[in-house]
Order: sequence, then structure tokens, then C-alpha cells
Amino acid sequence: MLPPTANPTAPPTPVEQIAAALDRLAPLTGLTLEERLWLARHGEERVAQPGEVLFEAGSTADRMVLILKGDIHVYRQQGGPVSFFIGRTHPLTGVLPFSRMKTYGGQGVAVTRIWALMIHKSLFPEMLTAIPSMGQRAVSVMLDRVREVTRIEQQAEKLTALGKLAGNLAHELNNPASAAQRAAAGLVTELRDNRQNRFRLVNLNLSMDQVRRVEAWEQRILNRTPEQIAESIPDALAHEEAIRAWLIALPCDTAWEVAPQLAEQGATIADLEELTTVLSPEATSVTLQYLVRYIRSTRSVDTLIHSTARIFDLISAIKDYSNMDRAPIQEVDVPAALDTTVQMLQSRMDGISVLREYESSLPCISAYSGELNQVWMALIENALEAMQGACQPGQACLRLVCKMEGDLLLVEIHDNGRGIPPELTDRIFEPFFTTKAPGQGLGLGLDTAMRIIHMHRGILTAKSDHSDTCFRVRLPLEQFQAY
Repeated sequence: MLPPTANPTAPPTPVEQIAAALDRLAPLTGLTLEERLWLARHGEERVAQPGEVLFEAGSTADRMVLILKGDIHVYRQQGGPVSFFIGRTHPLTGVLPFSRMKTYGGQGVAVTRIWALMIHKSLFPEMLTAIPSMGQRAVSVMLDRVREVTRIEQQAEKLTALGKLAGNLAHELNNPASAAQRAAAGLVTELRDNRQNRFRLVNLNLSMDQVRRVEAWEQRILNRTPEQIAESIPDALAHEEAIRAWLIALPCDTAWEVAPQLAEQGATIADLEELTTVLSPEATSVTLQYLVRYIRSTRSVDTLIHSTARIFDLISAIKDYSNMDRAPIQEVDVPAALDTTVQMLQSRMDGISVLREYESSLPCISAYSGELNQVWMALIENALEAMQGACQPGQACLRLVCKMEGDLLLVEIHDNGRGIPPELTDRIFEPFFTTKAPGQGLGLGLDTAMRIIHMHRGILTAKSDHSDTCFRVRLPLEQFQAY
């Protein structure tokens, strides 16, 4: 309600003027003058200035408020510093007849000068007797209020889901993007160094026989596998030190740069001695410098290829998940959709094993793919949250099952997390019911999933015991009858 510090008008506004103002309120259209005068005589007039906090979230609500002039904006805090704006308060607000409202759900702030009339709830029986239509008017306002709040809550839930999705995607893109950036920077360095070295290489004036023998020597070094290298070089550190000492004695002015790469590639002292039988010491030094820079450049290119391929896969996954450039109803490969959702949540899969039990040759179903992806996201996220902190490291397991059950496609999502208490099993699909801490969830995820499955004429159920929680989704193969 408006605070006691709100200033009453002085002197009080004549009841006839208040009755005239009440006639301009849309919810009260059609009230007789006598009915409006009853409200004016029994109401408490209040005035508040712009910027005043009129009520706090959680404060007691015990009055119906008729806003005769001005705007009140209500903000709801959903965890963190971001307030979700609900909008202008309805001119008929506060506690209404037949309402179960006990406290305010957000903070109300006067945007302009507020002129209001308040009716205490103790007067509601007398008011309904004097103004019989107020009951119907109040119910109509409450229905509008429920629809509006539900819409706002659903938008907030979608924003939360979008934030999680963006966070997961950013985390997944960061690793390959960083690797590609490092590889590109390293490649630029190697190309610049070899550009500076190219004149020394040309001035060697190697014969064709020397060129062929050097090429054969390099190819033999490049073809060595990690297994062959590990078998022939048991002590990698000592081997690198030996190569460095040999290069310094050659002499090679970049022994510190060349030795580690040659040792990693499996070149031995015998290999290096063999090269000196073909080339002079200077030519050997220049050739080895060029070779190790080529090796590093090749590896940088490989890293770029793998990193950009990973980025492309992630972009493809998000396109598949969001169904960009596709018709709403399409043939959906459910196992592939499950795998795409798991890929989107990969950053939260540390320490969690994923078991897939997909029956072979499963048919596709005609469905709203984007909506079904919301179902898989909600159920898998619930499973991940249930396992967080409830399983020993390395023991958390997400099991995905997809198979035929008669004429239905059955999808099961299992987790070995904390489970669902038996007394809550029947409530988890209720809208706005949540066991999460305030600000961490609105309780609309499973309700939305249930509505989407019902839209597809399917069934969503849950079962939980001490070691396994399972959400089962059954979808008919012939979906067109659902639309």
C-alpha cells in the first residue's frame, strides 16, 4: 500500500470530484454516481510524489488501490543486479475481492505524481453489497493480472535460458578461438623468420644431388611416428641436451630454438652426423633452421584447421538447436537432437559421463523441432543440476535412451543425482514450483516442457529413487494429427 509518509491532499478533495475521477477509470466504467460516491466516501485518499517508493517486495498488501492519476512502475528482482520491468500498474490494483494476495511481489515506484484512493480489505463485504458489479470487475482485473505476470515470468525464464545458452556457447567457442589465435600468431612468426632466412638458403648453391639427399633425409625425419620416437629415445630431456650441445659445436647460432623441435621429432645425433656428410656446417645449420620452422608452421596450420572446424561444428550445432532457416514443422531425428543439446551443454559436462542407448534405425517424427529442443534442454539441464555436488568425482552419469515402444517413440533421460523427494514428485510440473534458491529459477522449465509434449500429443512423466531419476517422454510417430 502507499506508505504512511505519503502526503494526503489538504484540504481533502470533495467526494464529488473523486467520484468524477473514478468515472474515468476503465475498470469502473458503468458504475452509477451513487456507487462511485460510496467508494469516494469510504476510501482513503493519498498523494505521492515522483520517485517515492510506494511499496517494497514482500510488504503486506491489505488495501485495494484505485489510481486516479499518475503512473506506478513495478520492478521485480530475479537474482543479481538486473531488475525485470513489469510495467505500469493497472488503475485497479493491490488486494482485490476474492484475491489470495498477501504481499506485494515487487517494488512499486511513483513515476509521476500519484493521486490514489485506497479501500481497506475489511470493507470488501460492505463494498460488494453496495456495488454488486465490483466482484465481476475484480475477477476480470485479476485474470488480466495473472496473464500479464505469467507472460513476464515466461519472458524472464526465456532470458535466463538464453543467458545459459550464450554462456555455454561462449565457453565452447573460447577454447578453439584461443587456439586458432595462438596458432595464427605462431605461424606469422615462423613465416617472418623464414623470410629473413631465405637468402642464406639460396646462397648455399646446392647441387641437385644434395637437394635430393636432403629431401630424403627430411622426409625420413618427418615420417617418424610418436611410438617410434618414444621407443628409440627413452630419456627425452637428456636427448635434447645432447642435440643442443652438438648444434652449438656445429656451430648453429639458434641452437636453443632448433634443438627442442629436432628432439621432439625424433632426430638423433647419428641423423645429424649423416646430414653433415651431405652439407657443409653452415648449410647444415641453415637447413635445420628452415626444417624446424617448417614443422612448427605445419603444426600451427593443423591447429588452425582443427580449431576452425570445431567452431564450425559449434555454429552448426546452434543452428540445428535454434532451427535457423527452417520451417517450424519438420522431420526430426530425435537422437541427433539429443546429441546437439548435449553439445550445447558441453562446458558443464566436466566429470560427467554420457551413456547413449539409441536403438538403430529409429524413424524421424514430424514435429516442432525448436520446441522439442526446449524440452531436451530443460530435462538435461535438470539432470546436470541434480548431479552437481551429489555425486562423487567421476561417478556422475547422464544416460540417454531412445527406442520404440509400440507405436510411440520413447525417450528416457536418466541421472544418478540427488533424486526427487517422493512428496514433491506430483508437484514438479506445476508452474512456478521450484526447489531452487530464490533468483536461480522461476519454476517454469518443466511446466513448459509438459505443455510442449502435450502439444505433440505426447506424455511426459518422472520417476525417481535413491540411485536413478528418469524423465520419460513418449511421442507418437504420426504427429500431423497434433497440429
